[in-house]
Amino acid sequence: FVSLVIDGIDGSLARLFQVKEVLPSMDGKNIDFVIDFANYAIVPAYFFYMAKMVPQIWMFPCLTLILLSSTLYYGKGVMVADEQYFVGFPVLWNIVVFYCFFIFHNNLELNVAIVIIFAILHFVPVKYAYPSQSKKNFWLHLIVSLSWFIGGILVLYYYPQRLLTLEIFEIAVIFYFAFIAILDTWTKSVI
Repeated sequence: FVSLVIDGIDGSLARLFQVKEVLPSMDGKNIDFVIDFANYAIVPAYFFYMAKMVPQIWMFPCLTLILLSSTLYYGKGVMVADEQYFVGFPVLWNIVVFYCFFIFHNNLELNVAIVIIFAILHFVPVKYAYPSQSKKNFWLHLIVSLSWFIGGILVLYYYPQRLLTLEIFEIAVIFYFAFIAILDTWTKSVI
């Protein structure tokens, strides 16, 4: 959740402090990619490893999938479409690991399947909403995202106590964004 806050404010802080003018030879976009890769791939992979989230025989293959698929996703020519959608599931392994550990309670075999599925989804050309940049349904996506964020913080606050209502809400938000992704992808390809 800290990484989401960092990602949400780093560009605003760079503009506020006029980094482009102060350091004209630096490319903020490249620095942002490095920070995002650390926040959304390396840190969650480390948590995944330390929490022993898959059977030992699957640990190295899963970590390889997380890091390699993330690297290749960042190397894609188009990660974000002009309409402000992520093309393919974005590198959000911190959220995937959050769900595996705190919502699905570290079911080791399920975690293997989830890692494989999300590594593949990076490259399936489905359009995923970019809540803070979305041109379509901006306020709805933002409100749902902020509600999800608050719910996630509460899940962490009450951990290890399980609050079924919070868990159901967090799962419902994922279904909301999955439905929006399918709808946006299908309507764009049909039109």
